[in-house]
Amino acid sequence: QIEATFTVGTLSCMRVTAFTHRFLGVCVATTASTLTTKSSGIRTLFAATALIPPNHHYNHFTRRTMTSSNDEVTKAQQAAALPTSDDTPTVFDKILSGEWSSDKVYEDETCLAFRDVNPQAPVHIILIPKHRDGLTQLSKAREDQEGLLGHLMYVSQQIGNKECPKGFRIVINDGQDGAQSVYHLHLHILGGRQMTWPPG
Repeated sequence: QIEATFTVGTLSCMRVTAFTHRFLGVCVATTASTLTTKSSGIRTLFAATALIPPNHHYNHFTRRTMTSSNDEVTKAQQAAALPTSDDTPTVFDKILSGEWSSDKVYEDETCLAFRDVNPQAPVHIILIPKHRDGLTQLSKAREDQEGLLGHLMYVSQQIGNKECPKGFRIVINDGQDGAQSVYHLHLHILGGRQMTWPPG
């Protein structure tokens, strides 16, 4: 149990008894200069942060995740209301055509991987098939696309092992409730920090 008083902006919190790793990381990162405690509370509080794997990216990406997750849900709801087909251009089409630049990680004749411009972890890479061919989402996959899906999974583990040797997570969002905001099948490769469970 930790007993301390600290301030986050205009919000004051007292008698801290437990934090998730995420909330603890954000509070300590943003309040180090204004934090006050009762007796030796500050020593205990900072000792608790040692339980979080040392990673200078952690707090930055945690704060971004907390503020952007609702934005992604909103985008997904908006995207679901629009017609989706091979004729509907997406941001990935602009990247594939070279109209938009990207931080490329991997490319072969079938797929392209690049770093997400709004990363939700220190490592956040998007892997897409170059030719959509009706594959707007995973649930639309055809039997003849089984080989492509297997290739995407194989490439994703190659990238994951290289970028995140301690482990990684593969995420595929599907449809409105799955928070899919771009209707061109894509895999998220996330890592570089301890993932939490359950997701979403």
